[in-house]
Amino acid sequence: MKRITAEWVAKAEKDFSSLKLESSVRRNANFDLICFLAQQCVEKYLKAKLSEEGIPFRKVHDLYELLEQATQVEPQWAKHIELSLFLTQYAVHVRYPGYSAAPQDAEKALVCCKDFRQAARKSLGLSAKRKRKS
Repeated sequence: MKRITAEWVAKAEKDFSSLKLESSVRRNANFDLICFLAQQCVEKYLKAKLSEEGIPFRKVHDLYELLEQATQVEPQWAKHIELSLFLTQYAVHVRYPGYSAAPQDAEKALVCCKDFRQAARKSLGLSAKRKRKS
């Protein structure tokens, strides 16, 4: 695995860990943050795959654009188009007034993220679950 790919994966995993932590909050969970972290995790896994394959990409948060590029080498990822459209809205909008994620949005974002993360890790030759450091 290329060094840059490993860096993208490490950042994606940090987002995923934070996502799981915030998703476990039972009172006053930050649904905006859950959706944002899900989007960020998927974005970073897409960029990891593109980096590993040597496919240049723009500095964007548009998961659809990144996914479209990734399907050049992972055609089966086309099934994640709906996921990319759903999660992309959480890259920016939830960080500003006037838009807030609902609990059901956060639930869907978590499911989408887990699903794509599993596919991405498999594609990159990583185990489904991250090994814990002792």
